[in-house]
This record gives sequence, C-alpha cells and structure tokens, in this order.
Amino acid sequence: MGSKQNELDPPSLQSESAPPLSPQSSDKHMELSSKLETILSHKEVPLFHRLQSATWIELKLLFKLAAPAIFVYLVSFGMSISTQIFSGHLGNLELAAASLGTNGIQLFALGLLMGMGSAVETLCGQAYGAQKYEMLGIYFQRSTIILSITGIFITLISIFTKPILKLLGQSNEIASAAALFVHGLIPQIYAFAINFPIQKFLQAQSIVLPSALISGATFVVHLVLTWVFLYKVGLGLLGAGLVLSLSWWIIVVGQFIYIVRSPRCKHTWSGFSFQAFSGLMEFFKLSAASAVMICLESWYYQIILLVAGLLHDPKLALDSLSICLLIAGSVMVIPTGFNAAASVRVSNELGAGHDKSAAFSVVVVNLVSFILCLIAAIVVLALRNVISYAFTDGETVARAVSELCPLLAFSLILNGIQPVLSGNMVRDDRGHTDANHDFGMGDLSNRLEERVETAASAFVDGLFDAVCWSC
Repeated sequence: MGSKQNELDPPSLQSESAPPLSPQSSDKHMELSSKLETILSHKEVPLFHRLQSATWIELKLLFKLAAPAIFVYLVSFGMSISTQIFSGHLGNLELAAASLGTNGIQLFALGLLMGMGSAVETLCGQAYGAQKYEMLGIYFQRSTIILSITGIFITLISIFTKPILKLLGQSNEIASAAALFVHGLIPQIYAFAINFPIQKFLQAQSIVLPSALISGATFVVHLVLTWVFLYKVGLGLLGAGLVLSLSWWIIVVGQFIYIVRSPRCKHTWSGFSFQAFSGLMEFFKLSAASAVMICLESWYYQIILLVAGLLHDPKLALDSLSICLLIAGSVMVIPTGFNAAASVRVSNELGAGHDKSAAFSVVVVNLVSFILCLIAAIVVLALRNVISYAFTDGETVARAVSELCPLLAFSLILNGIQPVLSGNMVRDDRGHTDANHDFGMGDLSNRLEERVETAASAFVDGLFDAVCWSC
C-alpha cells in the first residue's frame, strides 16, 4: 500500500516504533488497563473473583469517562430542548415549527456529520492506544475538512427547507415557520463540522472534563441569550435558531483554545499541517461508511415527524410526538455518553493489544446503560400525566403525550443498549489482524459491507418503530 493508505490505517496494535514518551496524565490509566488485562488472563484464579476485581476496575475507568461525556451530551441536547421549550411557550405553531426544524432538518445534519465524524473516533482511539500521538492531530484536521465540505451540501438543503417540507406534504403555515427557524441554524452546521472531530480528538486521550466545563458554562449563557432574544428583543423563531448557532460556536472556540494551550495536548497537537490534505479520499470512504450506519439509525425519527405532520390534526400530532422525542433524546444521552466512553475504552485497549479488556468493557458498559435506561423508563411511566407541562401548557397535548408514554418507555429500554452495541461494531475495526499487521483496503472493504448490513437492519427496525408511533 502507498503512503496515503498507511497514514489512514490505524497503527499496529503493538508497534515497536511507537515513541516511549507518554503523556504523564495517562500513566495511571495505562497501569489500570494493564492490570485489568492481567486479571482477565489469569485462568487459575476462580471466575467469580476475576469478574469481581475486573468489574471494579472497569467501572472506575468507565465512569471517569462516561460521567463527563454524559454531561456534555446532556448539555448539548439541553440547548436544543431549551430552545424548543422557549419556542413552545410562544405558541403551539412555534413549538411545532421548532420541533420539526430541530428533529427534522437539524437531525439530518446532526446524523450525517456525527456518522462521518465517527471515523476519526476509531482512528484516534487506536492511534492513542498504540502511542502514535502525532497522528491524532492529523486525523482531527482531516475529519474537519471532510465534515466542512459535507456542511455545504447540508446548507443547500437548509436554504430550501420550505419547498422541501411542502413537497413532503407539510402545511404551508408549518413549513414557513420551520424554514425561518432552520435558516437561523445554518451557522450551526459548520460548528458541528468542527465540534465532532474536536470531541473525538479529546475523548481518545481520555480528556473529557474540560469539554464538560465549557459546555456547562455555555449552557447558562445560552439560556440567558435565548430568553432575551425571544421575549425581550422579539426575534422569534429566527432569533432562537441564531442563538443556538452562536452557543455551539462558543463551545467550539472554547475547546479549540484548550487544545492549543493545554500541556495535555502537546504530544497530540503540533499545529496545522498540510499532511491533513493527503489521503482525503480514503478518509472520506471510511467516514462515509460510518455515516451510512449512523444516519439510517437516526433518520427514522424524522420519518415519525413527517408522518405525524400528515395526520388530520398535524399540530397536535407534531406537538405530542415532539415532546416524546425530546424526552427520549434526553434519556438517550445516557447510552450515547456510555457509547463515547466505551469507544475510548475499546479503541485504546485494542490499540494496546488488550483483547480481553476490550471485550469485557463492551459487556460492562451495556449492562450499566441498560439498567439506567430501565430506571428512566419507570420514571416516565410514573409521570406520564404531568410530564408534558414542562414543554407546553396545552391540556390536549398532555393527554396525547400520556397515551404515548407506554410506547415511549418501551423505546427507552431498547435504546439503552442499541447505541452502545452499534457503536462498538464501528469501534472494533481491526477485524482479524495480527498484532504487528496494519489492515489495508481489502479489510476496509469488508468493514464497509458489515456496516451497511448493520445499518440496513437498524433502519428496518426504525421503520417499524415509526409505524407503531404514528399509529
């Protein structure tokens, strides 16, 4: 393979050329990781004692990553949900428009960019595990370039939101209001294109607390600005979209400043490099494969909303389903956060050649995520008659949401493990490679086929969910 392909492929799992220097902050993590692999490999120790010790170590490593990651995703989703709540108190039309714009057009952009950004998650995680620190910055820049170019395509869709929604059967009133909101979200597209690679770059190094602090501070600013621009300045839906875009750019700038200034990133970020422009086509192919699976898994939410907009009372249908999807999205930050944590754990362990630790991490993270989502489902059922009043004052909407809550609770339970399982299929990219062998384009082709098959299966499941919800 040529040099471009060698740059794309994750490094050897146990490379002799890996630099001996490791960031000091990761010493304890490496020590625990090696200890976990040793415990799991000791066959002479009784299974129960091995599992007990290994579970305790894995939980410490996992929650150190998962807790801040969940907080980051909760804040990120919280900014969108708070924007919809503020819009909902302007009126039912505004709630329907903001919900359709967010869960329709914005979710399309989010799913596409997140899917393509998951490629850098795999490459950075395994590169860091193999101590190929200099490649993290290159992967980060390549992913940003690819996602920014993709953002141009999404921008064109956003500009023509109104005719697209009308073509899909939405009423002129809702389509016009949703288009106004989406136009304010156009700057957010390019913030997404930079934010996803930044997050994966930091998460691969187990650096998650700074992102949590930056996101938390931005969320406070976002609430204040949204209240001012909607209720005091009176900019309405356009102002809501612009404030949401501004908030995302604050997060992006804050995280990038941290990367440039922090000593924890001195081994992985050495500045901008023309090397990032090499191998873009190979990187795009890997990114596109990741995008297929993530997009088809998430787009069925958009199908639900579009189907709801075609019912005899589209405002009521959109309002009630949007509230349920907002609740589902709020709970989904739990498996999504664990997905991010598992990504770091599995990629790092595979990069270090710790097969048993990687497999054990998948088991533990799925069990924990499932238990937490089961608890959330029970809470939703207990509050089914009052939960909608956090979003709107309408009693008709409250009754509709109450009727949908059993289906919502069932979805929460299933979604407790599905994102983590599908995410780890993406993470385990090395297939059957040797410890001293980098996979090439042949293995890449096999992985693309596996991902498309997984995506198709998830999409069929999603269509079934969409039919059930709309009925």
